[in-house]
Amino acid sequence: MTDILHHTLYDGRRIAFRYTHGAGPCLVFLPGYMSDMSGSKATALFAEAQAKGRACLLLDYSGCGQSEGDFAEGALSKWRDEVLALVASYVAGPVLLVGSSMGGWLMLLVAEHLKHRLTGLIGIAPAPDFTRWGYTEEQRAKLAAGETIYEPNPYGPEPTPTHPGFFADAECHLRLERGIDLACPVRLIHGKQDADVPWEISLRLKSALGSADVQVTLVEDGDHRLSRDSDIAALKAIVAEFY
Repeated sequence: MTDILHHTLYDGRRIAFRYTHGAGPCLVFLPGYMSDMSGSKATALFAEAQAKGRACLLLDYSGCGQSEGDFAEGALSKWRDEVLALVASYVAGPVLLVGSSMGGWLMLLVAEHLKHRLTGLIGIAPAPDFTRWGYTEEQRAKLAAGETIYEPNPYGPEPTPTHPGFFADAECHLRLERGIDLACPVRLIHGKQDADVPWEISLRLKSALGSADVQVTLVEDGDHRLSRDSDIAALKAIVAEFY
């Protein structure tokens, strides 16, 4: 893997990223909620890009991984702008966006600003609008009242927080209840045993997208992470469609 680089935004935020030059569209990987670029899917795609001479960009959102900042101040709008700043600064040609879980929601927001540069979108268990369908009405009421909520974390010892600032910003970026004006090819892959994001969300996203070329792959025994060797092989095969 290449060394970690840092990009400083206009307000002093330092965003950690990795970039490898290469041919074809630049694959830009967007991690999930509280995830970062050290995850197995991100590192596998980056290594393959290096091996095949393709361009690839990984990043940690502010407050995540090796980027500076406080996670409690994170928001979709903020992270979208960080992705766009890195793309504007380091990526010259077309872009292939790959978003995992929450990154699949963020992918849509980034894509709306990069329409003319998009080669395609790949969503891995995409979770658009999860603040709407992923919480109870009681939880949503607490968040709307300015309270942080905590949920059990199946991937670590500490509970997963959702902060009211993230929730308020996310409510401005709901996409499943309206048409999504994106025409590029879209590939969605989702495990049918996903305990975090129902696989039906990928079908709802397919219906909302304006593209005439949307394909959904359902993995019968796949979980939310889709990080097994077979899952990553399937993901690589989907990526290969765009080269």
